[in-house]
Amino acid sequence: MDRIKKYLIDGEGESLDYKQEISSASKIAKTMVSFANLKGGVLLVGVRDNRSIAGIRSEDEKYMLELAASFYCKPEINLELEEHNIGGKIILECIVPEGEFKPYSAKGEDGKWWVHIRNKDKSLLASKIVVDVLKRQASNKGTLIKYGKNEEALLRYLEDNERITLQQFRKMVNISKWRASKIIVNLITAGVIINHTYEKPEFYTLV
Repeated sequence: MDRIKKYLIDGEGESLDYKQEISSASKIAKTMVSFANLKGGVLLVGVRDNRSIAGIRSEDEKYMLELAASFYCKPEINLELEEHNIGGKIILECIVPEGEFKPYSAKGEDGKWWVHIRNKDKSLLASKIVVDVLKRQASNKGTLIKYGKNEEALLRYLEDNERITLQQFRKMVNISKWRASKIIVNLITAGVIINHTYEKPEFYTLV
């Protein structure tokens, strides 16, 4: 119970999301995969955005969560569900573990599978670079960095400037988008640079 109270005090964030109710399996799947692609997270169902307790009214929420995890998430996500009585109202704690087989994707209303990531309290569509980084991290293969002239140009630029985008980098060194993306994925995976996804286009900074 103390854990639940802490969740209500902390507010929504990178690893916590409130849902008053679950009305769409495809929509909640986006939040699930965004947690699984990061370090896991918790959904509190029956809680309003202002942190007040609405409570769940039936078993429908459990069914929708399990449906989303099984049929709208790829790979399937194994949830932990626990009910809590808060002032006579039942809320549902849904624990989404960090995924072992990243990247995780959610089936959209268009029938296509999309990778989502968590940024602050939002679940966002992942870029191609983010998807490639998740794949590389999941492969457990070390990243061998070859510091050629393009890598050196990127790092020198970031020593003098706060940030750079993919488009800026490829124009600066006059290479294809594919080659520029590969270099950035390598440097992110090696822990040399960080990707920031809360703006469009996403940008990169030194660690």
